[in-house]
Amino acid sequence: MNRNIHKEKRLKTPDRVLSKAGLGSRTEARSWIGAGRVRVNGKVIRTPDHWVDLDRDKVTLDGKPVAEAERRYILLYKPKGYVTTYRDPQGRPTVYDLLPDVDQFVGTAGRLDLDTSGLLLLTNDNQLAEALTNPEHRVPKTYLVKASTRLSDGQLEQLAGGVELSDGVTRAAIVRRIRESEKYTFLELTITEGRNRQVRRMLEAVGSKVLKLVRTNIGILSLTGLRIGEWRELTAQEVAALKKAARVTKRG
Repeated sequence: MNRNIHKEKRLKTPDRVLSKAGLGSRTEARSWIGAGRVRVNGKVIRTPDHWVDLDRDKVTLDGKPVAEAERRYILLYKPKGYVTTYRDPQGRPTVYDLLPDVDQFVGTAGRLDLDTSGLLLLTNDNQLAEALTNPEHRVPKTYLVKASTRLSDGQLEQLAGGVELSDGVTRAAIVRRIRESEKYTFLELTITEGRNRQVRRMLEAVGSKVLKLVRTNIGILSLTGLRIGEWRELTAQEVAALKKAARVTKRG
């Protein structure tokens, strides 16, 4: 049975093979396949539904063998006003505009919406990216929040204990009041899920709204040493710690 599971993991569609090799996004890879630029064992493949056995099949793009790319792990301090898609049909700036020197395709491990800034991890290690975003692995993500109102202790306790959203009750969170102004509460919120617009929806559930949102941490990663718009490679120690936190096992 273990051999069968391993075999399934080594079967990929050609668009995933190309993306995993760091050559481009899956959307780009599908266009290359449709254009007849991709061959499997010398035969032109024009459908992304074709299965490729990574142990046996030879995949080429424009006649050049496709090899698995070196792993890249990039920590970016995303500014507000950037989307996390590779290309935006509305022409808005994307986080990839901030990575002109990265010559391999790296996907985002989770997303931050247009109006949210902060820590964003990009990698071509799909196994790690999927593990970090899997809610079952409970990798903590921490945010600094400026609320549109002053929040009572009761409202903070609601956030910490779990609030009812349209897709179910949120898990318990760690909530810390940072400071108060005349009109606003500033708080730190740590969650172990990753639902769409979750922090914003949580604040709305307790009768407030998010005015400013910054993700400061994913697991052991932080924004320390980075200015907004800057990026750096992760260290080997950071990668190992992330894999441990996300319970990533070695590939068979």
